[in-house]
Amino acid sequence: MKTTSLERAGVALFALALALPASARELSGVTMPDTLTVGEKALKLNGMGLRKKAIFKVYVGGLYLEAPSKDAAAVLGADSARSIRMQYLRSVDKKSITEAFSEGFQNNAKELAEKQKASIEKMIAAVPDLKDGETMAFTYVPGKGTTLNHGGRDLFTAEGKEFADAVFSLWLGPKPPSEDLKKGLLGN
Repeated sequence: MKTTSLERAGVALFALALALPASARELSGVTMPDTLTVGEKALKLNGMGLRKKAIFKVYVGGLYLEAPSKDAAAVLGADSARSIRMQYLRSVDKKSITEAFSEGFQNNAKELAEKQKASIEKMIAAVPDLKDGETMAFTYVPGKGTTLNHGGRDLFTAEGKEFADAVFSLWLGPKPPSEDLKKGLLGN
């Protein structure tokens, strides 16, 4: 039996689809896995969003949770493992990143940030310059705390859920960097 070039192309595309990771999502050229393991917990990718500043794409963020949720208050209220990962689409200096964080704390978690001032100052001191393609993540594990990770290396950890709530409020609070980013992270 003779096969046509169209049939061969279809078989090749099917084989390629099988070779690609079935458990990944893509946004603006950034692929994130559907799951990630934190400690002994498997977290699921809740959603992805794009952070833009003016016309520039800054990073793609992915929010990982134990159980999917479209409710920011429920995410912040739960004492469960969570992670937000940001893959940068352009180089951003430490000063710009930390200014954005400081503004975010004032807009979204002012009281928590005041209570966590010492830990926030240490976290901000640990934030590096980020280059195009690099990843930064914040991961909270109950009983262990919130860890800032850059490129697979832990830079800082702070204990307590209250610190985690302040940090995750940067993206899930009432005044996130952008509503589209927040909606994307919440899977909307």
